Amino acid sequence: MIKYNLICENNHEFESWFANSKEFDNLKRKKLLDCIYCSSKKIKKSIMSPMINNLNKNKDKINDVGSLLKNEKKTLLQIREYVEKNFEYVDKNFSQKVKDIYYDNKSNKAIYGTATSKEKRELAEEGIDLLSIPWVNKDN
Repeated sequence: MIKYNLICENNHEFESWFANSKEFDNLKRKKLLDCIYCSSKKIKKSIMSPMINNLNKNKDKINDVGSLLKNEKKTLLQIREYVEKNFEYVDKNFSQKVKDIYYDNKSNKAIYGTATSKEKRELAEEGIDLLSIPWVNKDN
């Protein structure tokens, strides 16, 4: 399929699709083309600029995004490893343990675990700031 910009003798411009360039020529020769605005049979191709899709540029962009995502994953895995080495895992007791540490001014214990949305809201209401880290799977 090919799309042509067309123009009639009255300078009306419009577009039309053809199976190929020969189809346009055959239809014009047989006077089967007419202007969509004034029905004139004197139709010719108007100036067109083709849209060229540069696949190499698109491939480069896709590769750039892929590289960026790999780097982000690597960074998140490094953060995960740091947290696992330097913080105590308290699992689902996280909310209560955070409160215990927060209200015990002597403790500087570093912990990590899981909390529900409700528990996160309650901690925020108490003035306890949390940091959620995307927990990237080590396997893939």
